[in-house]
Amino acid sequence: MQPSNPHILKLDTFLSELNGFDLIIDVRSPAEFALDHIPGAVNYPVLNNEERAQIGSLYKQVSPFAAKKLGAALVSKNIAEHIESHLLELPREWRPLIYCWRGGERSGAFTHILNRIGWKAMQLESGYQGFRRTVIDGLEQFANAFTFQVICGMTGSGKTRVLQEIGALGAQILDLEGLAVHRGSVLGNEPNAEQPSQKGFETALWNALRNLDPSKPVFVESESKKVGGLHVPDALMEKIRNGICIELRSSAQTRVSWLIREYHHFLTDTDNFKQKLGLLTTHYGKVQIAKWNEAIDAGNFADLVEELLVKHYDPSYQSSIVRNFPQYKIENFVQLENDSDEAFAKAAKAIVTKLGS
Repeated sequence: MQPSNPHILKLDTFLSELNGFDLIIDVRSPAEFALDHIPGAVNYPVLNNEERAQIGSLYKQVSPFAAKKLGAALVSKNIAEHIESHLLELPREWRPLIYCWRGGERSGAFTHILNRIGWKAMQLESGYQGFRRTVIDGLEQFANAFTFQVICGMTGSGKTRVLQEIGALGAQILDLEGLAVHRGSVLGNEPNAEQPSQKGFETALWNALRNLDPSKPVFVESESKKVGGLHVPDALMEKIRNGICIELRSSAQTRVSWLIREYHHFLTDTDNFKQKLGLLTTHYGKVQIAKWNEAIDAGNFADLVEELLVKHYDPSYQSSIVRNFPQYKIENFVQLENDSDEAFAKAAKAIVTKLGS
């Protein structure tokens, strides 16, 4: 019978021991790391993107033995470079957790060398694939464990800002748009920032929820099932949509003022603004899009924003909120007086008080 490896961290104890490590090292390629990784991990690849592709081709086209020979040479060289660049000053007590795709040869090689040096390195059982199962199972469990209090409101009413103010008051929040790096509409992409992958988004959701207390409610914005190009897991979305709702209401003037502040990048990058509005051509036709483009060229942003709210955003909100949030009640609302810091703070306090959190 093979003796168990004392340097393997079992997946069933992963969460309880995770915070006990000084560093989490992902030894997969940069491309694998970019798609998703354990929160807080650093990427010290033992094979870069090109090397990984080269070894894969050699494995298929020549032989596994040829691939292993070259792979061993490349892995050894890269591990040596990481030790020299990142690890030489670390004390003997330093304790890292290392993982690769399946908890196999790449992380095993790095773990073995670090332990031979004298550090207490551990290798995650099943690697990233095991972690991914932990995330999927965890999100399912969180959907059952948490209760949500939903802040509804038309586009431009300031829901995200109020959510942040609620968090500052000490209440629990889940910022779906922040985690998705998107504001949830056709104009919602963040300037100079890409959305994470779907797996990366789910990992961010899992990590946010695992740090919250399920015995206390969580405030969240009303969202559609997709935030930009990312899909909110079905079980979690269903639980959110069954939460108690409170509506944040703002005057048209306040909403326009707030949107112009929040989306100021479109006022300076008007070509991008026109490109995004062009996505609505099938809904409104070329003539309407041309009129909106003329308003952009003329700098009539306040009038344009108000027209977009009236024609596009508000009708969509009114139909979807009643359909998707069964606990929505028109009489349950808080009024935002204006878009000042004081008004947002006051509205946040009113929401928390009204919902008894």
